[in-house]
Amino acid sequence: MKYFFLSDGWCVGRVWGMSGLWDEVAWRRRPQIEQLDLSVWENGEKLWLYRVEAEVVMVEVKPSPSVESGAIGQVVLKRLITADQAIDILCNVNKQIVNL
Repeated sequence: MKYFFLSDGWCVGRVWGMSGLWDEVAWRRRPQIEQLDLSVWENGEKLWLYRVEAEVVMVEVKPSPSVESGAIGQVVLKRLITADQAIDILCNVNKQIVNL
C-alpha cells in the first residue's frame, strides 16, 4: 500500500499504474483509493490521509467543483509515501502540538 495527504476540499482525478493511465476496462475495476479517518493540520489547512493500492504510481488531484482554487487547476502526485513515512508525519505533527 502507498499513501498521500490531500487537502480538504480536493478530490482524486486520473490515476496512473505501471503501464500508464489506469484503464478500468482492462483492469475490470477502479483503482483502490480510500480516504482514511486520519488528518493533520498544516499551515491552517486540513490534510486527509489517503491509502492507495501498490499498483498505483501517480495520482492527479484537483479542487472539488464546489471549492474555489484560484489559479491551481490540478496537481499530479508523483511521489506517494510509504506507511512508515505516513506514520512519521502523523507522529511529528503530534509532537508539534504537544510542544506548543
